Amino acid sequence: MGNHQLRKDMTCLNCRHVVEKRYCPNCGQENSDTRKTFHHLFVHFFEDLTHYENSFWKTIRNLLFRPGALTKEYMSGKRMSYLAPVRLYIFISFVTFFLIGVLPQSDSETTSSTNKPNVHFKGPDSPEVKALTDSLKKQKLDNGLQIGEYESVQKFDSVQQSLPKAKRATGISHWLQRRLAKVNGENTREEFGSRFGKSIIHNIPKALFLYMPFFALFLWLFHDKKRHYYFDSGIFTLHYFSFLLLTLSLYVVTDSVTYAISESLNDSVAYLVIGMMCWWFFYFFRSHRRFFGESRWISRAKGLLLFIINMTFLGFFMLGLMLYTALNLE
Repeated sequence: MGNHQLRKDMTCLNCRHVVEKRYCPNCGQENSDTRKTFHHLFVHFFEDLTHYENSFWKTIRNLLFRPGALTKEYMSGKRMSYLAPVRLYIFISFVTFFLIGVLPQSDSETTSSTNKPNVHFKGPDSPEVKALTDSLKKQKLDNGLQIGEYESVQKFDSVQQSLPKAKRATGISHWLQRRLAKVNGENTREEFGSRFGKSIIHNIPKALFLYMPFFALFLWLFHDKKRHYYFDSGIFTLHYFSFLLLTLSLYVVTDSVTYAISESLNDSVAYLVIGMMCWWFFYFFRSHRRFFGESRWISRAKGLLLFIINMTFLGFFMLGLMLYTALNLE
């Protein structure tokens, strides 16, 4: 980047300040010619990529294996050596959403298609086709989902039409009952369980994002306001939630790989989930003590209380998320 040809005009193109040497003293932009060869573009890209990779991998190593150290170093002023917390969280969130949306999961619906009977094409009135249709209808009925009073939208509408206007559902009650009837009519128990589980995993990053300000608020309330501002708690929260999403991404990749290799390996993924949750618990206490610098027992007492409070409030967030997911399941 330092070998680019400088402009003869010493006025900065970005902020119009006078540039004395190579870089503008006001905004830091290099006073080089904007029209560059492909070689210059390639070198510029390579230099930026190398710089990004160095800071990126250093950030990831500290985030995964040194709880609280990344936040402490960032707040001490070492900010050029690591990715900015907001940029880190956005990047990891994007990767998590991408992996969840692209990689196949162990509860994939492919099993449902493989369990269907293989029947050669025959006329719609043939005994084989009628027997298959009756069998599928019975299987659908036996495995039918029943949330609420009505098994389908048609049943709900029919009952509502038969009732006097004074006894018909209205407002939120009408919307909720009809929505549940729609979910019942479009899903069996197995389909609902599979889709519901996938939707929950898809929505976990959204729930974490919405809960972050509250998490930071509780941290700020439990510590010395003169030593630690809400901003400090916000940086700690961004790093901790980035860690949660990063480990969730690693779980998604591991689950997909084991499912692709052999379905029998999926039993071992359950142990991975338990280990991941234990690591989440341990990581919070270690990072909390390292960053806020309190004695071991005070830090543990505050950390335990904070953990209980946050898990309680996050539980309400997750219940709301589950309700939203169930009502909007497609």
